[in-house]
Amino acid sequence: MAHMIWKGAISFGLVHVPVQLYPATQSEKVGFNLLDKRTIDPIGYKQFNKRTGKDVTRDNIVRGFEYEKDHYVVLSDDEIRSANPESTQTVDILAFVDAPDISFLYLDTPYFLTPDRKGEKVYALLREAMTASGKIGVASVVLHNKQHLAALIPLGPMLALNTLRWADEVRNFDEFNVPPEGMKAAGVTAKELDMAKKLIDDMSETWDPMQYHDTFRDDIMALVERKIQAGKTEEVVEVETPHESRKSADILDLSDLLRRSLGRGKGKQAATGRKRAADEDEDQSDSEAESDEEAAAPARKKPRAASTARSRSGSGGSGGSGRATSKTTATSRKRRAAA
Repeated sequence: MAHMIWKGAISFGLVHVPVQLYPATQSEKVGFNLLDKRTIDPIGYKQFNKRTGKDVTRDNIVRGFEYEKDHYVVLSDDEIRSANPESTQTVDILAFVDAPDISFLYLDTPYFLTPDRKGEKVYALLREAMTASGKIGVASVVLHNKQHLAALIPLGPMLALNTLRWADEVRNFDEFNVPPEGMKAAGVTAKELDMAKKLIDDMSETWDPMQYHDTFRDDIMALVERKIQAGKTEEVVEVETPHESRKSADILDLSDLLRRSLGRGKGKQAATGRKRAADEDEDQSDSEAESDEEAAAPARKKPRAASTARSRSGSGGSGGSGRATSKTTATSRKRRAAA
């Protein structure tokens, strides 16, 4: 169960909706601790003077705002605390706007709001009215001594509060070099646009967040589990470097790229088709290789047989010649003995 982090009320007009605030997300990221390789002891955080390299105690550390390069205004904790916005217990709705008007670039951190102190009916009234109007609320709220702009959004049975970035926190498009808007200005042809739209249609499907996974985290957790099962809970070992993925060839012709993409179909179907085709090619290659070996086998056997025959013939002739020479030598010896 999520831990409640704030309790207050949504305020719009004269209406107050008592609510409780909960985090809408939970972190599933892989976290690592820094360790001493020799002893597997944790490595701590050390504060030191970057110019002298000497350690600095906590009571000698102050906060400063850098208004120019290497020039600071030092502020005490009391001064910073006095400048903090007054902590309130209300989500003050400033206006209602059409949902598509707020770009996703402004969305920051999501929270869930639940009714509190018998506020179920007015909570439901606000939720249903916003859903029927297609509007979301732009609100001001103070969380953790920090003022936030936020969007109040009906989300199924829930009212969600998503903190928003301030306008000056989102970079302006003019800072970046991108192609101009419009087909003609960007040099896009009608044919290329049609193929791109067709490709988007072919790859379109219903959004299901459960089919997407953090594969890096899955691999790390599987590796951790294997090392625990193997009893390697403190050993520092080298692991195999994964093979580099094969890079596809550069295709400069956009039309050709779109045609090839369309031919592949949807991601999963295309992957299955490519695997099936690869398996068929491999089976065909194996079959052809076996046929080639069978055809080449007799040809390889004949030279070996001929070589063996020649070897036997050569050794047989050599043996006969040896026996004839031995017989002649014996006859000569008998003649000399008789004489």
